[in-house]
Amino acid sequence: MFFGLIAIAAVIALFVIISRQQTRLGLIERELGALRSLVLSGIPQPAPRPGEVAEAAAGEGPAVIAAAVTSPAGEAAPQATAAATPDEPKAEAPAQAGEGTPSEPAGEGQLTQPAAPAEAAVPARAARDVETALGTRWAVWVGGIALALGGLFLIRYTIEAGIFGPGVRLTMAGVLGLVLLAGAEFIRRTGFRVPVQGAAGAYIPAILTGAGAFILFGTVYAAYGIYGFIGPALAFTLLGAIGVATIAVSLVHGLALAGIGLIGAMVTPALVASEAPNPWALFVYLAIVLAATAAIARIRDWKALVAAAFAGTGIWTIVYMTNAPEVNLSTVLFISLASLAVLAFVWLADFLTAGRDDAEPGFDWPSIAPGFFVALTALGLSVDPVFAKAGYASHGAVLLAALLAVALYRPRALPLLFAAGLATALIYLGIIPPATIGADALDVGLGAEPLAASDTLTFRLGIALALVFVAAGFWAARRFAAAAPIRAASWAAWGVIVPLVVLTALWLTFGGIDRDFGYALPALLMVLVFAAGGEWIARAEEPPLRGGPAVSFALGGGGVAGLLMLHMAFGSGWTTVLLGAAAVVPALATRWRSFPVLGWIAVGAAVAVLGRVAFDPTIVGPAALSRTPVFNWLLPGYGVPALAFGFAAWQLARTTNGRPRLAMEAASALFGLLTIAMLVRHAMHGGVIDTGPVTLAEQAIYTLIALGAGAILVAIDLRSPSPVLRYGSMAAGVLSVAFILIRHFVVLNPLLTDESTGAVPFFNLLLLAYLLPAVAAGALALYVRERRPRWYAAMLALVASLLAFAYATLSVRRLFKGEFIGLWSGLGQLETYTYSALWLVIGVALLTAGVWLRSQVLRIASAVLIAVAVLKVFLFDMSELEGVLRALSFIGLGAVLIGIGLFYQRLLTRAARLGAE
Repeated sequence: MFFGLIAIAAVIALFVIISRQQTRLGLIERELGALRSLVLSGIPQPAPRPGEVAEAAAGEGPAVIAAAVTSPAGEAAPQATAAATPDEPKAEAPAQAGEGTPSEPAGEGQLTQPAAPAEAAVPARAARDVETALGTRWAVWVGGIALALGGLFLIRYTIEAGIFGPGVRLTMAGVLGLVLLAGAEFIRRTGFRVPVQGAAGAYIPAILTGAGAFILFGTVYAAYGIYGFIGPALAFTLLGAIGVATIAVSLVHGLALAGIGLIGAMVTPALVASEAPNPWALFVYLAIVLAATAAIARIRDWKALVAAAFAGTGIWTIVYMTNAPEVNLSTVLFISLASLAVLAFVWLADFLTAGRDDAEPGFDWPSIAPGFFVALTALGLSVDPVFAKAGYASHGAVLLAALLAVALYRPRALPLLFAAGLATALIYLGIIPPATIGADALDVGLGAEPLAASDTLTFRLGIALALVFVAAGFWAARRFAAAAPIRAASWAAWGVIVPLVVLTALWLTFGGIDRDFGYALPALLMVLVFAAGGEWIARAEEPPLRGGPAVSFALGGGGVAGLLMLHMAFGSGWTTVLLGAAAVVPALATRWRSFPVLGWIAVGAAVAVLGRVAFDPTIVGPAALSRTPVFNWLLPGYGVPALAFGFAAWQLARTTNGRPRLAMEAASALFGLLTIAMLVRHAMHGGVIDTGPVTLAEQAIYTLIALGAGAILVAIDLRSPSPVLRYGSMAAGVLSVAFILIRHFVVLNPLLTDESTGAVPFFNLLLLAYLLPAVAAGALALYVRERRPRWYAAMLALVASLLAFAYATLSVRRLFKGEFIGLWSGLGQLETYTYSALWLVIGVALLTAGVWLRSQVLRIASAVLIAVAVLKVFLFDMSELEGVLRALSFIGLGAVLIGIGLFYQRLLTRAARLGAE
């Protein structure tokens, strides 16, 4: 009962809405008549007021917008909106517009009136928009869905009630579907139009056609799947014909109907089952549907429709390959090649005929779908063990080559290039045995099988595909270098990526990892080909030899091939040395070509060397590293790259300059420091650099190296200013301070570790670990006072003061305790007094140095140290010392403090006198 009342109310509301729409349509017809009279009369109209223009833009009706559009250039739109009210007289349209006898237009006063306020118009427009949506769009769509469901419900009711037999029921449903199709065509042919703005999405003929096609589709399926009146072949044919026909009539009914037809056509094979399925029937049917859809979509430029058609075909192909007991390879190749043919000769054919293909920017995004699924098919034929053992990898290579061919023939099908390149790279990365790439680290058993077959056929196909990609990539890159640089860069990139991946995979799978000249020679040949190809592409650029993205990819690929060649041809030590020296080659090449990529190739060599030394700091392996100090593989392994990077930076500074030069400067400085550090560690650990903890002596040497490196970088920066040198020098100083504070004062402090300080009284560990760093930090602070920020110089001066204080204090401790000065050995009274006196002396010395050097940091440090001494005397010496030592402690403290006060008084008096003068 409740639903019945709702239905009655909905019918009444729909009737009211339709009645109001009839009135509205009459009003719009009168407005259009008045507008037509004005246009045909040719009388200029007054300029519109801003409020009226805004009202027209807000959507007051198609008549107003049409008037604004049809007004002559430079003239204002006619004021038709204000006159279009039911209560005012309108200028009637001529009876025969074709006779050229328009009626006399109304006066200007009749056609214009003040615009209504915007605030009052907003609610009215909102109400009319809701009314329009309910009456023109929602009612039509709901009505179409109701017709389609009504047909199905009618069939269901007759089944449940047993009124008619199955044949009569299906006949009635089919007749209903045909009646809806005929009605839609009748309405369309009688000149049906949508007069209300915003209601174009509710095109009644299209909705009726969709409902009719839906009912016919259900009728045929019921005749086959439920009652068995027709066989699979006839059902398949009828369903496919309905789907294709629906797509065809979408040319006059719109995209939505084409989508309905495509969905019906694509689900037909799933609905019609057969005990002995014929894959040829399936894929020929899909090819026909795809071709028809692409042809219709090309006429209307429906990109989403054709992309969906390609995706549906590809999904059926993958489903067949994964579920069929025995895959018919011919059918798979047929549908894949047919998809590419439809893309090239149907969907993209208009671009070539228009002569815009080469210069057209961007790419055709629907091409992503066929590229993805055809590449996935090729990947499956090459990687799946069943297909690979059957020799289907060669057919996968054919599909990859076909993708490249279509991408060359139709340049806007650029996604096919990426799909082919990515699939090829994945195939050949998959043949690498897991043990070769560190299976132990990945917890993969050494007996694990590679993803793809690594046999002779794979080897030969890899070589063939690499040659195809090189040839096609460089030819297309040169072709598009001037008109489409991004497209040229894409071709050049895959022209080098795929051969490099194939060569690396074949080397790791079939070659010798340590040394294999059989692969080094092709790598060297690849270097020459890529370099020549880059030059060939550069000469086709506009302007020539600009060194754009395509050239960068070609030369960058040559650099990577050179690095591979060195790994293939030489052992571990020589590879590292030659990799570093190779950075000189692209730097020297900038003398003849100012390509930006050349500097980055040098940076790539530096990164490769850094990766090698991070993987194996011993250069040649721990077992092969000689124990001879200095003259071992560490010297050329780190030193030669440092020199080569420095020369490359020098050369780049005189040619291309820029960021690569800064990176090479940083790399040169880093490897220079690493050379000294590694040699020191090697010497102090008896030729073994990867075992044993770092001692205080070794750490002191590292700290001195870092401080010295900071000074060297400052000196170089003064001669050749560089942000890398400027910030690198400060980074070296900050790193040194961090080492001192953490390692010298805490972790490796002999007071805490009780490490031996050495048997010699002066030339001992304290001299190396504290006094020499203090001198170095102080000297560096003086050197950078006017050359670096104040905080940096102040930090170094403060650390130098702390190191000097630590050296003096620990030397007193060693004087009383001997070689081992651990805290747990206790304190004597004389030792305690000596510390107080020493700290006061150091405080006075710091004060003197601060005044002489005009360093506020040193003066503050002296004040802090003297304050510490005062606290020690009053809090510690008073309780721990006895007799004359206690008295001397306080006498000395008092004398020092009075002397400091006298010193400051004279200093201030002198400053006041100089200020008065």
